[in-house]
Amino acid sequence: MGRIVVSENVTLDGVFESVDGPGDWLGCVDAADRAAWAAAGVREARTATALLLGRRTYEWFVARGWASRPGDWADALRDLPKYVVTGTGLGTPTWANTSALTGDAATGCADLARRTDGDLLVLGSARLLGVLLARDLVGELRLTVYPIVVGAGTRLFGDTAATPLRLVESRTVGTDLTRLTYRPRRTT
Repeated sequence: MGRIVVSENVTLDGVFESVDGPGDWLGCVDAADRAAWAAAGVREARTATALLLGRRTYEWFVARGWASRPGDWADALRDLPKYVVTGTGLGTPTWANTSALTGDAATGCADLARRTDGDLLVLGSARLLGVLLARDLVGELRLTVYPIVVGAGTRLFGDTAATPLRLVESRTVGTDLTRLTYRPRRTT
């Protein structure tokens, strides 16, 4: 059985998406931190079994050329099977190894996790994260916290119901980024 692992970038005040779109706060850290962040992304992708994405996040990656972008991180993501949770369909996927998961998102993700060995890595996909948390399907939550307060934008957890978590790892990435890893604190 697989495990759903969510990996997100957030600001100190919990913003996931800026008012201008998906958050890109790399400008607030130096080149060494950006390189450390990218190396961590490559390692994470190489240890995953598949990507699990919401439709909007999938379209964001495609629009930015990840299907043909050069580099280790793009190669690692390109090689992974990609499952896109969508209620509207995808048409013909333009990123190799992509399949659509239609129907009830929670049921589809739970079924995929049951028939997969290893980690299903979720990047972005805030709406999907809400569904996964509500149905207790997240096995691990990894937050890379950027040292910036932006004040406005979409909060990662929005109206998510209370979800008890326990910290299992805390480390720096480069010198200014913090990586916090949580697992659900389940009562059963």
